[in-house]
Amino acid sequence: MTRKHPQTSPLSRPSRRAVLGGAAFAAFTAAAGAGTARAGGHRPAWPAEFPLPDGWLPEGIAIGRAPYAYLGSRADGAILRTDLRTGKGTVLHQGTPGLAAIGLKIGHDGLLYVADGGGGTARVVDARTGGLRRTHQLTESTGQFINDVVLLRDRAWFTDSRGAVLYGVPRGRGGTVRELPLTGDWEQVPDVINANGIVSTPDGRDVIVVKSTPGELYRVSLRTGRATRIALAGAENVVNGDGLVRVGRTLYVVQNRLNLVTVFDLDARATTATLRRSITDPRFDVPATAARFRDRLYLVNARFTSPQTPETTFTAVAVPL
Repeated sequence: MTRKHPQTSPLSRPSRRAVLGGAAFAAFTAAAGAGTARAGGHRPAWPAEFPLPDGWLPEGIAIGRAPYAYLGSRADGAILRTDLRTGKGTVLHQGTPGLAAIGLKIGHDGLLYVADGGGGTARVVDARTGGLRRTHQLTESTGQFINDVVLLRDRAWFTDSRGAVLYGVPRGRGGTVRELPLTGDWEQVPDVINANGIVSTPDGRDVIVVKSTPGELYRVSLRTGRATRIALAGAENVVNGDGLVRVGRTLYVVQNRLNLVTVFDLDARATTATLRRSITDPRFDVPATAARFRDRLYLVNARFTSPQTPETTFTAVAVPL
């Protein structure tokens, strides 16, 4: 597949303004305007929208402590690294025909943990060099779909959208993969996307998983696998829930085909999620996952409802938290 790599672009404002309303909109447009005052002079603001290679077929995005976004490709499992300060991207990790990179997270160890989708595997990639460190075979069963990942203590926990199970991959050199069946309130729905996005709970003990169909949130015990449905207050469901981002006790749920990010306040035990607000933006085109950097939420437009060809264009966009 021939790809056109993104060029450095002096994007100083979004190509289409976000309709966010009130003070949040005013603050964002000021930040994404022609320049931002700094001691000793002015410099261009970071772009609030940047292109990805044509035909990239993106879905996952990860951002660590440095201002770089890592974006996986569903086309062949390649990984793109984009400088958030300029919007310029380069291919960090070359793809392989038949492979995919779905969800991914970056750890403080400088390693990327990548969910490989239908291949049933998880990869560990060096975020500095792009080199492949390890590949873990999570399931030998056909028809499974390794979708997203969260890093929590000594393991990377992966969801399987076709199976009622989480997989815990050791983050060190030793150890074995732990298979954690989901029990309790969890009921697997056949022939649809079940477990999708995953984040840690505010207390750092367990994880929160979104079930895309019928649109539910669960707290899952990493000790027992017991899943407890999180009560939603002010929202009927989170159907099409995809990527999750948690900042303190604020949970951001990307609802991909609705072009919506729903923002909830979690209670102390993460058993109730109360709707705070929703984020919409005319630049959204079926956003799949999101990652936070400073006061922005970066989302990748997967464009699932558009033709998925080598010529299809893709972008990532930023909205204020």
